[in-house]
Amino acid sequence: MRLLIVEDEKRLATSLARGLTAEGFVVETVHDGAEGLHRALGGEYDLIVLDIMLPGMNGYRVCAALRAAGDETPVLMLTAKDGEYDEAEGLDTGADDYLTKPFSYVVLVARVRALLRRRTRGAAPAIVLGDLTVDPAARRVFRGDAEVELTGKEFAVLEHLAANAGHVVSKAQIMEAVWDFAYDGDPNIVEVYVSALRRKLDVPFGRRSITTLRGAGYRLARDGGA
Repeated sequence: MRLLIVEDEKRLATSLARGLTAEGFVVETVHDGAEGLHRALGGEYDLIVLDIMLPGMNGYRVCAALRAAGDETPVLMLTAKDGEYDEAEGLDTGADDYLTKPFSYVVLVARVRALLRRRTRGAAPAIVLGDLTVDPAARRVFRGDAEVELTGKEFAVLEHLAANAGHVVSKAQIMEAVWDFAYDGDPNIVEVYVSALRRKLDVPFGRRSITTLRGAGYRLARDGGA
């Protein structure tokens, strides 16, 4: 597995590269946003670890440019910032996961492995809920004939809800299924992903597919919100 680290703190980048190399990954590092984008578009990487506060071009712009170019390589964003707004912005640009500095190296490795597992694992048959189709094998989502573009993490949340369509799924169950690790952040981050799914799956199509049950969790309609 080849990883690209785009991080301007050279000591941190070197430390991460050494640790991930010891874990068996092939790792390359760059310290500038524009160079990171150039390297990412020109190479075949299995995952990109991307800092947000970068010289030349920040991580939000790098990630957005990758997705605009059709590059779906999983992106794990790193930032010294925290707060729901920053995470939501990162997710909107196409990031698959988000880790706030300072972070545990063990947690970072777990997040990396989780993203790689979701990319390479065998997937179940497509789930059809009314005009909503969730295809785990192709990692594609459709409303009727219209494809809906989701980030990797958004897709993972939707896939779990779709597999349990008609049933209430708690935040804890979603986090256990999607994050694959004892998440050290705010569990309310699930709300950010659910909101993103509603913006993409429901609002443009006049649907209401995901219901919030206060204190219990979320339920995806069996008919896809028709």
